[in-house]
Amino acid sequence: QVRLVESGGGLVQAGGSLRLSCGASGRAFSSYAMGWFRQAPGKEREFVTAISWAGFARYYADSVKGRFTISRDNAKNTVYLQMNSLKPEDTAVYYCAASPARTPPMATTGYDYWGQGTQVTVSS
Repeated sequence: QVRLVESGGGLVQAGGSLRLSCGASGRAFSSYAMGWFRQAPGKEREFVTAISWAGFARYYADSVKGRFTISRDNAKNTVYLQMNSLKPEDTAVYYCAASPARTPPMATTGYDYWGQGTQVTVSS
């Protein structure tokens, strides 16, 4: 069992930055690939970014490439999402998730554990 808790969401103006954190407790965090997903009102949950267990492989949705950066600190059991140049269309609830897969999945079905989500609102 892995428990995930996101933090760092909030309200920011377009062009601004936020850093989300996801702390993990329970079974060996370093053995899991980690992903960030987001869900806007009335829309399906979508892939944002993911990182392999050791941090060597990172994947990004086209919509955030060049603006968002995922990283992890296995010593702190934490994964981060640095979001720069935020746009109103980035507004959503952001979720972190843990997957046992060697290659981080881009589908929600590839993840076994989810956090409760943190709201990010970008004003225009």
